[in-house]
Amino acid sequence: MDALLNISALFDRIARWAGKTVGWLMLPLIVVIMFDVVTRKIDYTRLWFSEFTVNYGYSLSTIMQDLQWHFHAMILMLSFGFGYLANAHVRVDVFRELLPERTQAWSEFILLIFLGTPFMLMMIVYGWDLFALSWHQGEGSDSMTGIDFRWAIKFFVPLGFVVAMMATLATMFRLGTYLFGDAAQKAEARDKLEIFADDGGGLAEAREEAERILREEAEKAARLK
Repeated sequence: MDALLNISALFDRIARWAGKTVGWLMLPLIVVIMFDVVTRKIDYTRLWFSEFTVNYGYSLSTIMQDLQWHFHAMILMLSFGFGYLANAHVRVDVFRELLPERTQAWSEFILLIFLGTPFMLMMIVYGWDLFALSWHQGEGSDSMTGIDFRWAIKFFVPLGFVVAMMATLATMFRLGTYLFGDAAQKAEARDKLEIFADDGGGLAEAREEAERILREEAEKAARLK
């Protein structure tokens, strides 16, 4: 179990580092979007850059538009793992948040084994095929004046799922330790897990309190009738 915790810590560090590092791309993304808006929506700059395209044969506006979704793709793919570790992704928790913590751990553990891990492996394989096909075709931009080497950005599809796989395995190993380890190992694993519904403010307690208030208000309304 100690070995699993050590592997989990390594995978956790890699996934968090990737997510935090790629987050800095938000700054150039904002600059690119602002530049694109200015050059396309203001008549003076739009006309000037149109003449620039005619004179020099490439369009800065088209390059900026390509860069936008390139940055978006990199940010999205490399932040999946960090988002899962931090429990920041979307969950549809209707019943799970009211379950005991150990039951939540069991459900997450089983679903990661039978759904999460196979899905990540499948996406890594097919993502690599997508990149390899783009590489062999020498795929470039759909626009003649856009960014070439589209295969480079498609490499982030398998890479992103590798990072997400690390986050999945880190969580699965910690859940296994939490469920089957000794007391010290369970405590260490629980301290690193952020997947429980009551993390960050006691969602279960807040919901119970809200339901209590609603019942009281319903009872008051019934008495007034």
